[in-house]
Amino acid sequence: MGFLTTLNAYWQAVKQSWPPKPTFSTNHIPDLAGRVILVTGGNTGVGKETIKALLEHNAKVYLAARSQDKAEAAIKELQEQTGKEAIFLQLNLGNLASVKKAAEEFLSKENELHVLFNNAGVMSPPIDWLTDDGYDLQFGTNVLGHWYFTQLLIPALLAGKETSPDGHARIVTTSSSVAYLFTVNWDSFRDGPMRKKIGTQMLYAQSKFLNVVAAREFAKRYGDKGIISVSCNPGNLKTDLQRHATGIQRKLLNSILYPAPYGALTQLWGGLMPEPLQYNGEFLIPWARLGRCRPEAYDDAIGERLWNYLQEQVKDL
Repeated sequence: MGFLTTLNAYWQAVKQSWPPKPTFSTNHIPDLAGRVILVTGGNTGVGKETIKALLEHNAKVYLAARSQDKAEAAIKELQEQTGKEAIFLQLNLGNLASVKKAAEEFLSKENELHVLFNNAGVMSPPIDWLTDDGYDLQFGTNVLGHWYFTQLLIPALLAGKETSPDGHARIVTTSSSVAYLFTVNWDSFRDGPMRKKIGTQMLYAQSKFLNVVAAREFAKRYGDKGIISVSCNPGNLKTDLQRHATGIQRKLLNSILYPAPYGALTQLWGGLMPEPLQYNGEFLIPWARLGRCRPEAYDDAIGERLWNYLQEQVKDL
């Protein structure tokens, strides 16, 4: 990547750290009675704030998370705040068998899914952490696990668009501003010298870039069937995602971080409001605006190669 291209990528990431005041708020969300919505990683941070807004507007919400104890604590707290109760769904995105089991469990309870928020994620864990299936933890959780889960839920999304008020089901995948900072190294998805050379922070950036690519591929494949798929940068936020950051990193981050409720705005807008129906396959930015990711995110060759790789990983499950 040339110097000017690199500089522009970093500028795009930095520029989104200070977005304009939001014009969209959760007060704009319509009544969601009758809609079934699923949020991964809904027990904390942006996911929790997303579920809170959904419950306040009468949606039937599934909170998908790995830890049942943490999820049940979040469900209890949200019920106290909203008077509505989310439904726990056990999901470990770092274990493909768990992903399949979670999808089957959901499909045994619901025929329709109106909105899927692929919100869960892990950021910059220790470099030796892998998924249960041997993938880099960030790629396996943020990209592969979510892609497989979404694929398994496509029948419910197709059914959901039939009863959706706007005639569409939606997939909203949470990316990040760091999607501008790295593209993809195809030799880093499993452990090896290249993965360690790239390092945990750029592996996170790679996973968030690939979230954008995968979201666009879903849009290309299912847009004509009534499914809208977008990705979003939720903004720089004070959440548990920074739990692996060093002390110095935390001090730097705290100078540009916003409260978690801000982060829910862009994905709620993308998942629920009329305007983003025009933006299938696009990248949304803080707060609730249309943006543009780095050029490689729109490269059909990269998208096709990623899709084929992901399919290969789950073909025998």
